[in-house]
Amino acid sequence: MERHVVIGTAGHIDHGKTALVKALTGVDTDRLAEEKERGITIDLGFAPLQLGDITASVVDVPGHEGFVRNMVAGATGVDLALLVVACDEGVMPQTREHLAILRYLAVDRGVVALTKKDLAPDESWRMLVADDVRSALRDHGLGSWHIVEVSAVSGEGLDELREALSVSARAAVERDASDRFRMPIDRVFSLPGAGTIITGTVWSGSVAEGQAITLLPAGREARIRSVQVHGKPAPEAAPGRRAALAVLGVDKADVARGAVAVAGRGWRTSRSCDVVLEAVGGHEFRSRQRLRVHHGTAEVMARIGRLTEGGCARLALESPLVLRAGDRLVLRSYSPVTTIGGAVVTEPWADDPSLPRRRQPAPRARSDDELVVAMVRRRGAHGMSRIDLEVASGLSAARLEPVVAASQSRQLVVAGDHLFFAEEVAAAAMRMQHALEAWLAANPLEPGMNAQAWRASLGEHRDLAILAEERLIASGAVVRSAGVVRPPNWNPAAATAVRDQAAKVLAHLAAAGPEPPSVSELAAAFPGTDVPAVLRMLAREGSVVQVGPDRYYEAGVLDEQRRRLESVLAELGEATAATLRERLGLTRKWLIPFLEWADREGVTVRNGDLRRLRTPQT
Repeated sequence: MERHVVIGTAGHIDHGKTALVKALTGVDTDRLAEEKERGITIDLGFAPLQLGDITASVVDVPGHEGFVRNMVAGATGVDLALLVVACDEGVMPQTREHLAILRYLAVDRGVVALTKKDLAPDESWRMLVADDVRSALRDHGLGSWHIVEVSAVSGEGLDELREALSVSARAAVERDASDRFRMPIDRVFSLPGAGTIITGTVWSGSVAEGQAITLLPAGREARIRSVQVHGKPAPEAAPGRRAALAVLGVDKADVARGAVAVAGRGWRTSRSCDVVLEAVGGHEFRSRQRLRVHHGTAEVMARIGRLTEGGCARLALESPLVLRAGDRLVLRSYSPVTTIGGAVVTEPWADDPSLPRRRQPAPRARSDDELVVAMVRRRGAHGMSRIDLEVASGLSAARLEPVVAASQSRQLVVAGDHLFFAEEVAAAAMRMQHALEAWLAANPLEPGMNAQAWRASLGEHRDLAILAEERLIASGAVVRSAGVVRPPNWNPAAATAVRDQAAKVLAHLAAAGPEPPSVSELAAAFPGTDVPAVLRMLAREGSVVQVGPDRYYEAGVLDEQRRRLESVLAELGEATAATLRERLGLTRKWLIPFLEWADREGVTVRNGDLRRLRTPQT
């Protein structure tokens, strides 16, 4: 299968990066008139390079100190670096700054080209330059890179350089195409017949013709009209590819370098993130320090908010970024502008309302398992959905699933598409048990609490409440029956005082006969008694029957009234309410609720103003 890699140049101004790229690829990457006039690279240039069965795209970056912002944008997402050092000058300030940037971007694989070999005084000088390069690589923790002496003028050493690049490219790690698509945009232009074109290096996932994408942070929706990969038409763009996407639905003016193209759900922008800082040389970061943050192709201003031991810090971003855990940032001072360090994102959404406001910045996780558990744990009772966890953690679904499976029995609990820290489920179960006990203490005559109201009573996340309920039921602490939950030994009618109250209310209803008082009248007659609860309890026992919203009958009295009604209708066949009022001796206040109850219970059938007994046929 054909491999694709992205190679990014690096090095001091006038060390021959652009000339070397042209000698390797035949493409002059200086496309701007100003670049031609001044003889220096100002913006990013791109050229294809075939290395056997490996297709490479070379990103040529400016070396001038005034264009480091463009250099960082070009170094974004590269698989290996082509460090260019002129033999006649050696390691220079921008050489070292570019090496620092590569380190902070985790570009630890590369090849060194010692250019302008024909201009070096002698072999001993070239050997000294090579030693200085090795020393600079060690100083920046980049290990040992293959060093090749070349001349872009004569072509000497170009074949050896291609072979060294090929070997390094073969060792590059293939990115996961199943991950969620994200591509920082480094160039926007328009072409007749094609419309708006956005280009960049695909960081993760893949994208295809006809697919919908979103351009963040603006949130503009677009659809892909066509795809080019490494300058050639392709049905899709996979991770690690240089891609040019013709998009429908946005104009050139709607998007610029620094925006990010994403696809699928879950992506969001952030104005606050937790990071682990690493300083250049002796620089010391301080709280409230204002600095420039380079991420992808974007540069935003930020302040260091909370700073703790170990370099853990919270960055307050003045403009939003599209972040994932593990993303690399390059940090430059506000003024004078110089690279002062780098950072690794540990919590991309530090402004997430589900997170505690005054918590400490998140430290860097040592493993995927630790990262996932820490992210879910930090969100407490809110938990995290799988989609949010994929996006925030930077782990594809394929990489996330075994982590969740391994942690599920020990630290994580899964409910549908949501994950919770196991201790949160236990804590929620305790809160819900206390809530049930408190409710029953306030409602001692009820058979239990409505399960739906119980789950919603504390405002817990729905899935967390269900997990807590299942935990309580499994442990035997709670019993659920007919949509009602209660402790297993709950007996609402056990108390003697309750029985005395119920007996008095029942006797009062029985004495009232066919003209029982309303619930509110009963409550006035028995102050200090929870009359509605007593009536519900008696109704469950069958001692009373509710015939209307505010009216109960003693069961024996109601049964007698039903027999009288059946006798009258059996005699008359059918009768109006007025007739029944005279025959039963009831006023409309009691008659109408009673007749409506008889209709509902199937004792009678109403037809207009007339009622008759329901027969088996009706």
